[in-house]
Amino acid sequence: MRQHLVMGNWKLNGTKASVEALIKGLTPAAAAHPSVQVAVCPPVIFLGLVEQLTAGSKIAYGAQNADVHESGAFTGENAPSMLKAFGCTYSLVGHSERRTLHAESDDVVAAKYEAIQKAGLVPVLCIGETLEQFEAGVTKKVVEAQLKAVIDRCGIASFSNAVVAYEPVWAIGTGKTATPEIAQSIHAHIRQYLAGFDGAVAAKVQILYGGSVTGATAADLFGQPDIDGGLVGGASLKVDDFSQIIAGAAK
Repeated sequence: MRQHLVMGNWKLNGTKASVEALIKGLTPAAAAHPSVQVAVCPPVIFLGLVEQLTAGSKIAYGAQNADVHESGAFTGENAPSMLKAFGCTYSLVGHSERRTLHAESDDVVAAKYEAIQKAGLVPVLCIGETLEQFEAGVTKKVVEAQLKAVIDRCGIASFSNAVVAYEPVWAIGTGKTATPEIAQSIHAHIRQYLAGFDGAVAAKVQILYGGSVTGATAADLFGQPDIDGGLVGGASLKVDDFSQIIAGAAK
């Protein structure tokens, strides 16, 4: 059985005080639901603080992005090994905001995925379609291309130590959420596509849903057979909301 994973992407939010309050508030919720893996992805400047605050707790953490390089003249970037040194378990890669705002192509995402994994981190590969692509009925082709870029570079076996997060771009930060049935159909397709390369790997990989998950929608979404948890945005910044989502994943 695949364990449910609930991961908070804090994006560009937080202060030292709010990070401390959030971690302290989430620690009991994570402990109360041992069947659920709980993780947070803070801004990189807070990683040292999160490392201290999560010590001895059940909360894992990761970065929102990583550079493809290990060192060099790349101002503002963070090498995967640096993130690993601060205790990160995960790093997001290919989030829709990186793909759109920073023009990261499928090939760039695949290279970052490879660098993250080589450093001993678990890449959380974000894939998904825009509203225009959704309305054009090409969602499956879009996610297949995004997956294929990684498979071509790193091989299907790499997904044995990776997480996939399906995020319909039209549902991120908009309050819109794909129905459990729509989300399940795409998750099932993702797993089926991966199974075309290796059935055993596909059966084990965690596939998360990302797109305005709330405490009210979590249980229905995570109750679907191919949805293994969520990559949560705004709701992960509120102790009560994120705690409800964790509880929803435990049902």
